[in-house]
Amino acid sequence: MSSPDEVLRLDNQVCFALHAASRAFDATYRPMLRDLGLTYPQYLAMLALWEHGTLTVKELGLALRLDSGTLSPLLKRLETADLVRRERSSEDERSVTVSLTAPGLALKRKAAAIPHRILGATGLSAQELKDLRRSLDELTAALDAAQV
Repeated sequence: MSSPDEVLRLDNQVCFALHAASRAFDATYRPMLRDLGLTYPQYLAMLALWEHGTLTVKELGLALRLDSGTLSPLLKRLETADLVRRERSSEDERSVTVSLTAPGLALKRKAAAIPHRILGATGLSAQELKDLRRSLDELTAALDAAQV
């Protein structure tokens, strides 16, 4: 059995390794996204909209794992930049849909090189990155299930 000192070492914590990797990803993405006029959370929202077209705010929040308090100001900034449009559903006044504007759609072409640049920055092969993604998805699912 490991001693408390050993198990509590910062460099033995998976959570810290994930935190450090996340910060490194943020720093790597930042200059690329600056060229697009986006923050990282805004980029994630745009990725979801480029993939699905139109989503409700609720669907977008679930996809990005963001609550409405975080998502609403993010969408307001994207709307102010004329990249997305928010509209109340005519069928359900409580539901708001988010769709891309023409400039939002056009930005997709500029963003297309980012995943390839990130792959190069990681030093991993495409397969290694795919395997890592699968492992992280499994970890996320296990942790979500543990919170029930």
